[in-house]
Amino acid sequence: MSRTRTALLAALALLASGTGTAVAAIPADTGAAAVPCTVDYKVQNQWDSGFTAAVTVTNHTAAKSSWAVKWSYAGNQKITNGWNANISQSGTAVTAANESYNGTLSTGGSISFGFNASYSGTNALPTTFTLDGVTCNVDGGGPTDPPDPTGPGDRVDNPYTGAKVYVNPEWSAKARAETGGSRIAGQPTGVWLDRIAAINGAGGKLGLRAHLDEALKQKGSDQLVVQLVIYNLPGRDCSALASNGELGPTEIDKYKTQYIDPIAAILADPKYAALRIVTTVEIDSLPNLVTNTGSRPTATPECDVMKANGNYVKGVGYALNKLGDVPNVYNYVDAGHHGWIGWDDNFGPSADVFKQAATAEGATVNDVHGFIANTANYSALKENNFTINDNVAGKSVRESKWVDWNRYVDELSFAQAFRQKLVSVGFPSGIGMLIDTSRNGWGGTARPSGPGATTSVDTYVDGGRYDRRLNTGNWCNQSGAGLGERPQAAPAAGIDAYVWMKPPGESDGSSKAIDNDEGKGFDRMCDPTYTGNPRNGNNMSGALPDAPISGHWFSAQFQELMKNAYPAL
Repeated sequence: MSRTRTALLAALALLASGTGTAVAAIPADTGAAAVPCTVDYKVQNQWDSGFTAAVTVTNHTAAKSSWAVKWSYAGNQKITNGWNANISQSGTAVTAANESYNGTLSTGGSISFGFNASYSGTNALPTTFTLDGVTCNVDGGGPTDPPDPTGPGDRVDNPYTGAKVYVNPEWSAKARAETGGSRIAGQPTGVWLDRIAAINGAGGKLGLRAHLDEALKQKGSDQLVVQLVIYNLPGRDCSALASNGELGPTEIDKYKTQYIDPIAAILADPKYAALRIVTTVEIDSLPNLVTNTGSRPTATPECDVMKANGNYVKGVGYALNKLGDVPNVYNYVDAGHHGWIGWDDNFGPSADVFKQAATAEGATVNDVHGFIANTANYSALKENNFTINDNVAGKSVRESKWVDWNRYVDELSFAQAFRQKLVSVGFPSGIGMLIDTSRNGWGGTARPSGPGATTSVDTYVDGGRYDRRLNTGNWCNQSGAGLGERPQAAPAAGIDAYVWMKPPGESDGSSKAIDNDEGKGFDRMCDPTYTGNPRNGNNMSGALPDAPISGHWFSAQFQELMKNAYPAL
């Protein structure tokens, strides 16, 4: 265990008592003003060649609009990357200065930052810190001590194992207010940070810090996972309109400095070090670069732009790098779903694009803890009434209109196979998968009880499939959908958890154009009268009527999801 020690470096005297014990005496008139600043330096995690440190600086003098903390190492420590501060090093001397968003340091206020560093030999604690040239007192955690193997910042293989998961009180209240909603109001769901304003709270909703503070209350003495959706890329969702975002295609710098950096700074606050923070990184982004660009019939000009400027890859790489630097953050990259990238010409190329993003902007594959499939989608978890290897009336199941030559018919088989593919292109062998089961139950009276008729391959598949959509390309507020498997840890090989990352009852998009200040457009795929496009095989959209804009509460959908839940409520 790391031991905490205090070294007072301002006007102290050591007095020998009659018992021979040395004590530190502070002059009687010493108050907070006599101590200009204090520095709390703790090593959160240490191994044989490196360590992670967290630093908190408290200012006891006049308020500052900018700041710089300096110290020197006695050994060969070299800082490799940091967060929440602009950190530079010359020889043994280190300077950590404010970023553009955190220069204000009030009287009595604190700022926290952190970093990773390498070393060999002894990792000795710095003995002197200054804030703007003035020496501070030090309250540090001994970096020469071995780290606590179960302490904050030591990532576990599966963050969901042995842990509770955060229940968003805002979603829970909406669910509980619905008739019958109390049956699921205690389930954990994801917190969506879908615009810059969401970080501090927008539209009367809780901000990130408020959610994390609430999570600490729910945690108690247990382990607890908090699920965040990182969702604000430049040119977001280039193949659709309902979930377009606030940032234009070229606003990558704004994404970095005004969105990712502030989130990373909050997550790095030592106050939250005991939480296991799971991030779902940028859903509906990277697969677009494979499936909706170039000469493909599903291509859009917007996706061609994002592939050409590289800002999806850069944005995801930057997010993985900065968030991955926080020791108790677990990054899961969105991997689409089987009805998107399950085909041969999408499967391998998508894995390659994920590898490209995971090694961009300073990120490495080690910044990725896993991937998540079916986020905010409806693909059935497991189709039990047919397999990809079945043959009916002389034809393979793959030839059916529903399967359409896909290699996979459900999310579990896809997620397990895609995990193996990701490992084969260079991701760590320990990566795990999450599957969003919030809306893929497909229960109710329309759920088949067995295989379809063997008249043809189409009657066989269509009569037996649980997923009742007209096409796997239908994604908006699907009629007939139901709640799926309840959130649970380690339900199958290679699967870290089934999760409800998309909160049931939150709309995918509006059924008609609705003016809003969230940058969200109107997509015809959310219009129940729409007859489709190449991405859904020119089928009807299957969307529910009278839906609000994405992310807003949709009572009719919530009721339908409960009615069609499988397992049933």
